[in-house]
Amino acid sequence: MSEPGGLFVGLKGRAALVVGEEHTAVRVGSGGVTALATPVMVTLMEAAAVDAVAAALPEGQQSVGTRLDVDHRAATPLGMRVEAEAELVAIDGRSLTFRVTARDAVEVIGAGTHVRALIDTARFDQRLAKKAAG
Repeated sequence: MSEPGGLFVGLKGRAALVVGEEHTAVRVGSGGVTALATPVMVTLMEAAAVDAVAAALPEGQQSVGTRLDVDHRAATPLGMRVEAEAELVAIDGRSLTFRVTARDAVEVIGAGTHVRALIDTARFDQRLAKKAAG
């Protein structure tokens, strides 16, 4: 399935990090454990989705996250590498749906779906400025 602008079902992106203190639940305020925080895993999944479509988007267009439905299935300790992958599985007008997965060196630690919307960056910035001005 091909769409204007170079987007097509099957595009894949990746993002990775090595879990440091700044990525732990205790540090980001999402729990009391020294393991990869769920919000950090989610951010990594979003980064993978951005990576999947970045080169396919025309000048002046971006994607923004609108929905996440993910399970955090396993803990990852300090010092272990985590890699997220996103695959574009559906295109519906301006809506892009991704299958997202995160793995550490041992197992799948998270999986689910992520939806992003295509936006015109200039128009988005104008609306944001108007909102900020009151």
